[in-house]
Amino acid sequence: MAALPPFHASVAPVTAAELGKSWHAGCPVGPAGLRTVTVSYVGFDGRAHRGQLVVGRSVTADATAVFRRLYAAHFPIRRMVPIAHYDGSDDRSAAADNTSAFNCRRAVAAGPPRWSAHAYGTAIDVNDVENPYLEGGRVIPAAGAAYRDRSRVRPGMAVADGVLVAAFRAVGWLWGGRWTGTPDYQHFSQSGG
Repeated sequence: MAALPPFHASVAPVTAAELGKSWHAGCPVGPAGLRTVTVSYVGFDGRAHRGQLVVGRSVTADATAVFRRLYAAHFPIRRMVPIAHYDGSDDRSAAADNTSAFNCRRAVAAGPPRWSAHAYGTAIDVNDVENPYLEGGRVIPAAGAAYRDRSRVRPGMAVADGVLVAAFRAVGWLWGGRWTGTPDYQHFSQSGG
């Protein structure tokens, strides 16, 4: 592996204007409770890049620790921009294989409507295509169908004994890939939901 520049991390406040359509009045967390975390990551090209995640103010240290560990392990990430770049559209962000965190939206789950952990900034989705959400016969995003078979491990995938799951586990976060019936391989959250 090629030597990488030193890991970079910084944390900054975020404004409603910067959140764009990913936030609106009535969301469970406002801009004051969120932060933009800028971190180094290794791309699928093997080179160092910088990306940004919007997370809850209380989890900035967790997010930084996770991405520091992934960077040191050369774990590849396709891209990392706030979901506001996709006008708050989870579908567009997922299709772009974007690693993202905050988005004020409801959970994609059966049962009564409830806020997703993403609406609190306490969940991060990593490499959506390589780590799709499987709900019944649906694969989200559609390009993730090539990764339904989790037995053939390829770069960027979350697997139970892999570096990605271990990095989140080290800060006490839980993996959606363990969900029975509807595994969400991209999803990591502080609460497990």
